[in-house]
Amino acid sequence: MTLCTFHLTRLQSTTFILRLWELILFCYDRSAVQPRLTRKQTLLTPCAASFDDTVAMNTARRFARLRQPRWIASLVVAVLFLLLPMNALAQGAAPAVASTPMVWYLIAGAIAMLVPVGLVLMGVAGLAPERAWNAALGGLGALALAGVVYWAIGFALQFGGVGLTYTRPELRALVWEWSPLPADWGTGWGAAGLNGWFMGGDMTALAYALFFTHLPWVFTVALLPVLALRGRAPAMATLLLALLMGGIIYPLAGNWVQGGGWLSALGRNLVLGHGFVDAGGAGVVFLLAGAFTLAALAVWAPRRGRMAGDDALPPTYQPLLAVAGGLFVLAGAVGWLWSNPLQVEVLSELALMRGSVNIALAAVGGVITPLLYTWFVTGNSDPSMSARGLAGGVIAGMAAAPFVQPGQALLVGVVAGATVPFMTFVYDRMLNLDDATGVLTATIVPATIGLLAVGFFADGAAGAGWQATSLASHLGVAGQGVTGLFAAQGFQRDFPGQLQAQLAGILAIGLWGFLSGLIVCIPLALLFFGLHRSAEPIPDAPLPAEVDISRSVDQPAQPFR
Repeated sequence: MTLCTFHLTRLQSTTFILRLWELILFCYDRSAVQPRLTRKQTLLTPCAASFDDTVAMNTARRFARLRQPRWIASLVVAVLFLLLPMNALAQGAAPAVASTPMVWYLIAGAIAMLVPVGLVLMGVAGLAPERAWNAALGGLGALALAGVVYWAIGFALQFGGVGLTYTRPELRALVWEWSPLPADWGTGWGAAGLNGWFMGGDMTALAYALFFTHLPWVFTVALLPVLALRGRAPAMATLLLALLMGGIIYPLAGNWVQGGGWLSALGRNLVLGHGFVDAGGAGVVFLLAGAFTLAALAVWAPRRGRMAGDDALPPTYQPLLAVAGGLFVLAGAVGWLWSNPLQVEVLSELALMRGSVNIALAAVGGVITPLLYTWFVTGNSDPSMSARGLAGGVIAGMAAAPFVQPGQALLVGVVAGATVPFMTFVYDRMLNLDDATGVLTATIVPATIGLLAVGFFADGAAGAGWQATSLASHLGVAGQGVTGLFAAQGFQRDFPGQLQAQLAGILAIGLWGFLSGLIVCIPLALLFFGLHRSAEPIPDAPLPAEVDISRSVDQPAQPFR
């Protein structure tokens, strides 16, 4: 009986796969159905082949009058196929990883350093050689300045009150948090830490691990605006931006999420899921940096506009750097995701391994659409656009990797990568921001997609007790973790609470990044413009025939070398 059941299940599974395959083929070419079916018949029993013949003919008749574009039908089928295992692959809760050795965080933090390296290579690949050298040198200076200021004040602002949320003896020196709300509003509304200046006091190994593992995050969030602005804004202005990003702007946003601040406490205070969930810093690093860069590029916009008929893809001056940069980002993504001690010890071994697989799937999904799009448009795949799609997939996956199933992770990566060519057109052609480094295209929209995916696709199998929320049980289910609309079997869906928390976090971090960019960049632009004008010598008034017309309006607004 068991053997017969096994063969019946196998036959049904094979028939379903064949039926799906024939439908996809039929969407492209009706004549391809029968030849493909003939080849399949050699692999099946006569009875099964005859049944599949009938299925194929019925499918052909059913869709004979289909008039929609075929690629739309294929896309719908692929999306449904990715969503099918959602409720069937429920995963039981497993105990969290206990007493993780400190060498884990040392290795993970070192691997995560590859992410900013890869982003530098990808950014300079789209710049002319002289500007690429300038941007790379400015990025190196941004790393140094951001690291120093984060040690001095940034770490205290981000983690100065983390011991109030994560009550562990190793965090006893980090228990001072400032809140703008009165105490009768409840605890957990912190906005800035006030302990740990210059890493002084009673710092433990866990505190040092928090500092070291978040250095790649600091380097990246300070690096991205500088890469985009070098050659357009004055050098001193870009260095000041790196100081402010590493010392104030990023640490405050990081406090709200990773430091136990008010966004992470939305679940405890307002019963919105597990609070704003951002496992890999997609929001506090990439969304924040992208929003800040958007404001900065709007302030220092180039004077020269693109020609109306110029529809070519942005040039890739150094394609090898783009490919190498994308591979570095992929290599460092896993270390980046699993380097935070306060998060790793909450996740089970199943969540850790599933999250690593999901990061890889999101990355390869992000490459697919830009690779095919540039091939269809130009006849050759563009390395820079493909690498940016990979980075977009990784960034989207960083937010949701441990909480969703592999099919959804691949889908998130595909959608995030698909936005890269479209947003390149929006930023370069419609807004005329000339995002040559791809900072905007690879960060803002992909990060938003990944953060929203948590509110929809988190299945509850990972993240029990995430951000000190629902430690014993969640929604009456013991061991249930972060959950969205589509919960796995055995768990209760947490909708729209978790999605509302995600929307609140996206709005808060996006506005914080954009408004802080305007507040910082507008005065700097006016200051340096005034200094530049005052430093110019006042020439004698020339006669009308002696007017110098060699200076063209096509020159950048802020030339710098």
